[in-house]
Amino acid sequence: MKIFSWIYTIWCAFWFIVVFLLLFPVVFVCLQKEQWKPIAHYCNRIWGKIFFFMIGQPVNVTYETELDPKRAYVFCANHFSYLDIAMMGVVIKNYFAFVGKSSVKKVPLFGYMFTKLHIQVDRTVKNSRIKALTHSIKALKSGRSIMIFPEGGIFSTNFPEMIQPFKDGAFSMAIENQVPIVPISLFDNYKVMPEVLFKWHKIRVIVHKPIETTGKTKAEIDDLKKQVYDVIQPTLNKFRD
Repeated sequence: MKIFSWIYTIWCAFWFIVVFLLLFPVVFVCLQKEQWKPIAHYCNRIWGKIFFFMIGQPVNVTYETELDPKRAYVFCANHFSYLDIAMMGVVIKNYFAFVGKSSVKKVPLFGYMFTKLHIQVDRTVKNSRIKALTHSIKALKSGRSIMIFPEGGIFSTNFPEMIQPFKDGAFSMAIENQVPIVPISLFDNYKVMPEVLFKWHKIRVIVHKPIETTGKTKAEIDDLKKQVYDVIQPTLNKFRD
C-alpha cells in the first residue's frame, strides 16, 4: 500500500538527514585542508553504512577480486536510481572523487560537501565537461580514484537495460592515465527508490575485476566501452527478478 511507502520514505529521509548532520561538523573541518579530505571521505562512508543499516537494508557487496587501496581506478557503474550516489561510498573502499551534476551544489550543506570533495559537471555551461575531465585526470595522477556513471545520467526507460552509447569521459581519462577501469553492477537500487518513494528490497552489488588499460590509446575507447558494457549488462540480466 502507498501509505506504507510514504511512512518508510519518511523514516529513510529522517536517517539520511540526521546521520549527515551528526557527521557534518567533522566533515566541514576536514574539507578545509586538502590533506584532511580523505577523512571527510571516510565520514561519508560511515554515513552511508549507518543509513542503510538504520533503514533495514544492508548492502550485500560481492568483490570479484581484492583491489589495491593505494592504487587509482576509474569505477564505472550502471545508473538507474538516485540511490546509486549514496551507495558508492559504501561499495567503493578506495578514496575517490565522484563526477556528478553541479545541480547537487544547491542542496544545503550536502552541496557544500559535494563541491569541496567531488567534481561537478554543469551541462548548461560550455566547456564544463572538459574542465571536469581535466580535474578528473589531475585526481587520477595524484593517486585518487574516480567514480563515474558512463551512461551520463538516469536515461534508461527499460530497467535493467543500460543506455548506449556510453559517454567517452570515463574511458578517456582511464586511457590518459593508464589506470584500470572497474565495472560495478547495481542490481536493486531502482527497486528500492524507483522515483521519490522508498520501498524495501534486498540490495545486491558486484564489484567486478579491473579491466586494464595499459598500452591502450584513445583509438580504442569504443572497444573499452564495449568491454565494460559486456561485463555489467549480462550480469544485470542474469540477476533480473
